[in-house]
Formats: sequence, structure tokens, C-alpha cells
Amino acid sequence: SSLSALLSSQLFLDDAKVKNFITCFKDKKFLVFFFKQLKVNRSGRYQEAFPYLSPCGREHNYIRCDDRPIVFTQLLRGPAGEELLSYCGGGDKLAVPFQPEKLLMLPENGRLYHPAPEKAGGAGLVKSALAFELSPCFEYGQGPAQPPTHFHWQDRPHVLTNELLQLLRDGKGKES
Repeated sequence: SSLSALLSSQLFLDDAKVKNFITCFKDKKFLVFFFKQLKVNRSGRYQEAFPYLSPCGREHNYIRCDDRPIVFTQLLRGPAGEELLSYCGGGDKLAVPFQPEKLLMLPENGRLYHPAPEKAGGAGLVKSALAFELSPCFEYGQGPAQPPTHFHWQDRPHVLTNELLQLLRDGKGKES
């Protein structure tokens, strides 16, 4: 089957005529399973049209998206007080450690990215509502027309590494 994920982090059947909250997949258990299986499509089938896939037994769910298949939707507190970025509607079941120094604002599109699971491409998009909440924390040390240089979090500045820049410009993701 083929599925599409949109910037809003919603998942739809690819042939759905109307794509909105009503027609998207909402079952948390399904979303957690689906996105834990997600990986870059290196199957040799449909790679151009569907750059990602999520295997389910013998079935392959081929995926295309507007940008990245992993979309971070909320910042959470983990059981030990650590900060986590949750993605794709999975709450604490789909989350990675928040690494403020690794946030990247891509100059070409102004979107915000954060490291994601490597098998799913290594980088995820930060949902626009969350990016807006985080935007006051950025410092533009080289001027407002240049990408940010620091991110102020937990009462300290983090120098932005921009390590995701090459990954995002080179293509869909790292080899798995």
C-alpha cells in the first residue's frame, strides 16, 4: 500500500481525495508501530516515488511526504526529568532526546530541523507551531539575515553545530 505524510505530521492513504484530520490515521498504537518501522526506501522498488517505507510483516507500506517523514510535534519531560522531542503523534512512545545544539534552521526554506532516528533519514522537521514556540530562544550572532548561531535553553546558550546541514542538502538521508 502507499501512504503520504504531510507537513502537519498526519498520515493518509496516498489515494485519499481529501486529506484532513477526519481522513488521517489517528490510532496511537498503529502510529507508534508504523513509525518505529519507518526507514529510507532501499528496497529497489518505487524509490523515486516513495523514498521511505514501513514494513509490516510481508507487506511494505511505501511513503512519500512533503519534506521529512518524521515531524516533531511536542517537547516532553521523560521519566528521569530529561527533555524529549516527540514525533508523529506517538507521545513518549515516539521520542528522541532533545539536543538543542543540534537544531538547524535551514536557510533555503526557513524550516527548523532536529536529529531523528537514522534509519528514517537522520533528520526530522519541527512542526511549525513548535518551531514558533522555540523561535524566541534563537540568537542571530551574524545578523538577522543569516541563520541563527546560538539557541538559549535552560539558562545557557548552546552553540548551534549545524551538523544536519549537509545531510539535508545531500538528499533524503543516510545509508542504512
